[in-house]
Amino acid sequence: MQAPPTVVPLSPSFAQALRFWLQLGFVSFGGPAGQIALMHQELVERRRWISEKRFLHALNYCMLLPGPEAQQLATYIGWLMHGLRGGMVAGVLFVLPSLFILIALSMVYVSYGTTPVVAGVLWAVKPAVVAIVLFAAWRIGSKALKNPPLWGIAAASFTAIFFFKVPFPVIVIGAGCVGALGHRWAPQWFHTSAGHAGKAAVSAAKAVIDDDTPTPAHARFTKGRLLRFSLIGVALWGGAFGALVLAFGWQGVLTQMAWFFTKAAMLTFGGAYAVLPYVFQGAVTDHAWLSAPQMMDGLALGETTPGPLIMVVAFVGFLGGWKLPMLGADHALLSATVAACVVTFFTFLPSFLFILIGGPVIEATHTDLHFTAPLTAITAAVVGVIVNLALFFAFHALWPAGWAGQWDASASLIGVVAAVALIRYKVGVIRLIACCAAVGALKAVLF
Repeated sequence: MQAPPTVVPLSPSFAQALRFWLQLGFVSFGGPAGQIALMHQELVERRRWISEKRFLHALNYCMLLPGPEAQQLATYIGWLMHGLRGGMVAGVLFVLPSLFILIALSMVYVSYGTTPVVAGVLWAVKPAVVAIVLFAAWRIGSKALKNPPLWGIAAASFTAIFFFKVPFPVIVIGAGCVGALGHRWAPQWFHTSAGHAGKAAVSAAKAVIDDDTPTPAHARFTKGRLLRFSLIGVALWGGAFGALVLAFGWQGVLTQMAWFFTKAAMLTFGGAYAVLPYVFQGAVTDHAWLSAPQMMDGLALGETTPGPLIMVVAFVGFLGGWKLPMLGADHALLSATVAACVVTFFTFLPSFLFILIGGPVIEATHTDLHFTAPLTAITAAVVGVIVNLALFFAFHALWPAGWAGQWDASASLIGVVAAVALIRYKVGVIRLIACCAAVGALKAVLF
């Protein structure tokens, strides 16, 4: 039974926290907004392991970082409660179930993806993916584009990437600079609320880590701790990357994947949908690890599995390793599995380092961060980038043979119905994909 609000709950043991993070890894559906809402409900409202103010303080920091903010938030809270082992367990268990599930689904995909029923399922899911990406743009834009300057940033972002092929990191840096200048000269245009958690009132209930709870010793800033974790991070990345270079050379598939996804982890802001255009540009266009339709299939699989949506990178790595088996043609499955694990490691390593290195700096003050203006501008730019991604996906879903081919009217109808279901009737993503998959399977059987 939940303790009365005036009573401070017992501090959870490491074993209790371990069970919670493991459970969270298997039920964390719904994208970053749903995952953060679930953590807020469990950690702030139900268990009261952390107060509302401290939760939002951590969330604000994680939203400023490149990478998956929900996974970083779990890592931060786990680290704050139980130190290094708590942060590692929380962050790893947020990702690990999704990795295993996606590897299994990828095996099924490469083995049976061309059978009529599976091909029919994938055909119907592709226009649903277009609707999901458009819905993400609408959902983010409705919250982020509150005034004409922010609309202008979104339009400029779309124009830059659609017409001039400006790289995504350049767009992010440019938007951040605009936000920084805007904060100085017109701060009223760049005011934002507290991220995914919304405007929930600060609870008066006591928490294990309350508003006035002193920062634990392991989370206090020291130059020695900063230097130690920085060196550990460099050693982990350098050792793993160096081993790949020695084993496969600079041009090896795994080496190029490690380098590319390190850049993706370090340079992409704004959540998973913001990362996808950069991943698409590199994995499909530059390196040809997989095709555009396969990327859409991977996104659909990522939407239906727990964990951060950016775990679609495991699918990208798996398909790349399957197509270009670096361990030999007789070991394509092993090559694909290794590639998925390598991609996941290099994608998420920076997320852990951001928390372990930057967390003590953030814990040194419990006041709000002063970087919301660049974040607001970057979020506005992300809307334009996501719209570009949706249009690109729509082209491949509705004109599968290119502009010279025939327009797929049936797929277009599925896309329109899916968009209406998402926006008008608030149908869940997993239910939507399941319904579209059923339609595709039925079509394959009957026709």
